[in-house]
Amino acid sequence: MAERRVNVGWAEGLHARPASIFVRAATASGVPVTIAKADGNPVNAASMLAVLGLGAQGGEEIVLTSDAEGADAALDRLAKLVAEGLDELPETV
Repeated sequence: MAERRVNVGWAEGLHARPASIFVRAATASGVPVTIAKADGNPVNAASMLAVLGLGAQGGEEIVLTSDAEGADAALDRLAKLVAEGLDELPETV
């Protein structure tokens, strides 16, 4: 199981626009990914309602996981997106 722990880089946390960017990126990754707060239960990273339901705040640690083929590359890209609070998924890491 591949895992990345990262602090949320968006000041407003994973709410509204940042959550939408993240969910689109998770869906585009082509691998099933879960997201959780460091001490919480994992949810589907491709579900807008699930991601919003986390209530992840800026600076808070989240955990991204996947056990699919290609998970390492996908998680690296998603972790970069979250940590840097980017407006879109980076093409390369």
